Amino acid sequence: MSPAPRQIVTPRPTMSLTIPQGMAPVEFFNSPANLKNLAEENGLLRTTDDLLMYRKLIGHSSEFDTSLMLDTSRRILDPLGRPVRRDQMSRGQKRSWNRMTQILFSYMLEKYPSPEEHLILCGEASLDSTWPLNKPGVPSIRMIHNHFMAFPMEQLRTAEEADPNDPNLTDSGHHSLFLRHLSEVYHQFLEVLDLQILAPISSDECRLGLTGYPQGLPSWVISDGPERLRDQYFWYEYEQILRGFLDFYRTFFLLVANGEPVVPREANFPNQVNNVLLSNQTFLRVARDLREKVIQDPQFANEIRWRPAYKQILYRDDLGRLIVTISQNSVGNAITELLGIVVRRVEDSAAYAAIEPGLVTRLLEARQRLIDANLGEPLSAPSWPNGEFVATL
Repeated sequence: MSPAPRQIVTPRPTMSLTIPQGMAPVEFFNSPANLKNLAEENGLLRTTDDLLMYRKLIGHSSEFDTSLMLDTSRRILDPLGRPVRRDQMSRGQKRSWNRMTQILFSYMLEKYPSPEEHLILCGEASLDSTWPLNKPGVPSIRMIHNHFMAFPMEQLRTAEEADPNDPNLTDSGHHSLFLRHLSEVYHQFLEVLDLQILAPISSDECRLGLTGYPQGLPSWVISDGPERLRDQYFWYEYEQILRGFLDFYRTFFLLVANGEPVVPREANFPNQVNNVLLSNQTFLRVARDLREKVIQDPQFANEIRWRPAYKQILYRDDLGRLIVTISQNSVGNAITELLGIVVRRVEDSAAYAAIEPGLVTRLLEARQRLIDANLGEPLSAPSWPNGEFVATL
């Protein structure tokens, strides 16, 4: 079987929310009212520092699907003023975030021990606060979140092949820009990172045999395996990867925007920016060409994300290794699509009702790990009023 991206169908229930007349769905989904409803209807656990664990009702996986979100909607009413990246979180929030991520990922490793039987991943994403509210495909909740998922490999093997030109798989052309033209200088720039736990690995070596993804992204393997997730220094290195990405992204799009080679004021590695990026002729040429396309093509210009937006993934490859990779977050692409999995969500209340008891039970099991670690208070919801699944349909 040749590697190819896959498209799976995931059922979802009928949504109970009513969007006010005259209001675009994307505007409503970003409102405090919707976020309040999300916590009340699907909230699993909340911490004292605004971290919320919740069920993804319109999700990706029928096996295991939950998210952590830095829910500042009750404290910061301006959507453009909310934290959207881990470097904007407080030290205490990051400490809780890292610990909760480690516990939830460890739960998936225990629940799904075989890479031949399940693909497991978590994906941390910035939902960029600078994108226009009415932009098609704009993320609906403008806060950083981390998405935890498990997929049965048998489901992926029997799924139909996805269109390799699907705009979600190609990042609307932005990923191919990095992959085809900037991959070499991107990797060279990230060599500045002094990493001890994360070792660089070619994406050819760690791509999934079934899908052939990820493609061309800088990747790192975690030395010594899952136990390293308990090491706080691992999370320091995990953040260093983000900081390097932010420097690359800011430098490139500042060059596209202004046409002048300038080291960004907030650069984490200013010497490397100057010596590697701004002295590289390919980097300068690609930025110049993109700048011209933005000037000439209004539709393309409207798709540019001028501020840093990323997806950073931790996943288990075919050999059982834990891999970290990072990509820019462009129009429409989901966490799973960086691994070659396109999810088509279909409203089917009966099909969802059939899988809901098992799904919710696993989410509650994972939640209990966080409660036992004193990492938050459980939330009641209609489907788990007392910590056990109750059918609501």
